[in-house]
Amino acid sequence: MSEMNEYTPELFELIDEEGNKKQFELFDCAEIEGEQYFAMLPAVEDDDFLNSDCELVILKSIEEDGEEILASIDDDDEFETVSAFFMERLQDALEE
Repeated sequence: MSEMNEYTPELFELIDEEGNKKQFELFDCAEIEGEQYFAMLPAVEDDDFLNSDCELVILKSIEEDGEEILASIDDDDEFETVSAFFMERLQDALEE
């Protein structure tokens, strides 16, 4: 198989506040104003990927009890800044 066809996405299993587990694929990560952020897309688990919800999920790396975890962004201004950054990069990737 050619190298162009070999793609193994970096998958993360995230658990929401209700304990539900879902697979996400890492789209991008960036350090913005000294903080590390991750943009993820729901992992496509079947062949119906064209009809799947492709909502971008943006999380922030924080330290909790000495362990790095990914958490939602609670500050509205921070979220707007970071989401605008990733949305621009997503748009650029889609145009390529």
